[in-house]
Amino acid sequence: MSPSRRWRNLGVAAGAATAVPFAAFDLYQWAAAWASDHFHNDFTFYFAAARIGLTHGWGTIYDLSLQQAQLDAMGSRITIAELARYISPPPVAWLALPFTALPYEVAYWAWSVLLVAALAGTWYLAAPGEGRTRLVLLAAAVGWLPIIYGLQLGQPGLFVAMGVAGSYALLKAERPFLGGLALGALALKPQLALLVPLSLLATQRYRAFAGGAVALGVLAAASLLALGPDGVRAYLDRLSFASNVAVNRELTLAFVLGGGARPAQVFIAAWTMLMAYRLRARGPEWAFACALIGGMLATPYAHLDDLAMLGLAAWLLLRSGVPAWAWVYVLAGVLAIEGEPIWGPVPVIVAELGALVLVSVAALTPAPALPGLAASAPTRSRQPTTPR
Repeated sequence: MSPSRRWRNLGVAAGAATAVPFAAFDLYQWAAAWASDHFHNDFTFYFAAARIGLTHGWGTIYDLSLQQAQLDAMGSRITIAELARYISPPPVAWLALPFTALPYEVAYWAWSVLLVAALAGTWYLAAPGEGRTRLVLLAAAVGWLPIIYGLQLGQPGLFVAMGVAGSYALLKAERPFLGGLALGALALKPQLALLVPLSLLATQRYRAFAGGAVALGVLAAASLLALGPDGVRAYLDRLSFASNVAVNRELTLAFVLGGGARPAQVFIAAWTMLMAYRLRARGPEWAFACALIGGMLATPYAHLDDLAMLGLAAWLLLRSGVPAWAWVYVLAGVLAIEGEPIWGPVPVIVAELGALVLVSVAALTPAPALPGLAASAPTRSRQPTTPR
């Protein structure tokens, strides 16, 4: 056995020895949280909003008094508060609607099965490596705090991750319009990947961008029609309120820049699109990863479970043939996020900024087109070309 293969096998074994116990512990923690309080999760609010929409009309799902009445009817013992209310876009309530035919406890676990399936699908489509390496990465994902926290809460972030991973895979399979349509999942939680559709435009993947515009445009129009003028005003009021809740900004640049964060976020968004344009010859992995990293820095609203999108960005970059030391940086970023409850947001923000810097260095360094370009870049023929 060659030395490089021996070291690789040792690395896989060490990863498995670490990831599997963490995954098992996190699954235990999830079960323990459920046992202590069945309603202490965000799915409770999606379920309540779906019932309100079904009973009172979709334009009333942001009515706090109706939300409280529904929570009381469910026996949740939850009181509406600044972090305890439904503020998600209407498609989240629509997605939860079929589950209202089930008892709440059954509905929660049925929803959770779909989230686990979305995690598995994201892993299947986006994780790098092969064989045991990929299995270790799946165990590591389950053992990573943002993933298990999102599963415990029932957050739809993994559906968004699956949509982004599916979009990437469809672009690789030369189905750009369908790849764009897959980005309709962003309607569930737009702040998780808000720059991805724009990155498709910046990298001249026009058919994919058109697909995303169609999917998101249809869902936005349907939401406006379902809410009506009063419902739209209520939704905007809830978003305005949420944007001023301090905990919603702790994992954003506002934590370190305060009121100066917004100009910095706008600059980062514009810079990210410029870097995506320069990376257009390197394959869709770079376009998606760049947009996910820059988007997380540009978002005005983020929680710990939202950082799972950075894991997806890391997987995509590691698929693209980056140097071996990139795995070390990814590991450092994973640990910075894992320990966020202990040492706070600053290491996380520094890791995000460092990742954007490294992607920018790659973008500003001339490089030949990678083989995947032919499957993803917009051209007039099927022949591989290098965009100018």
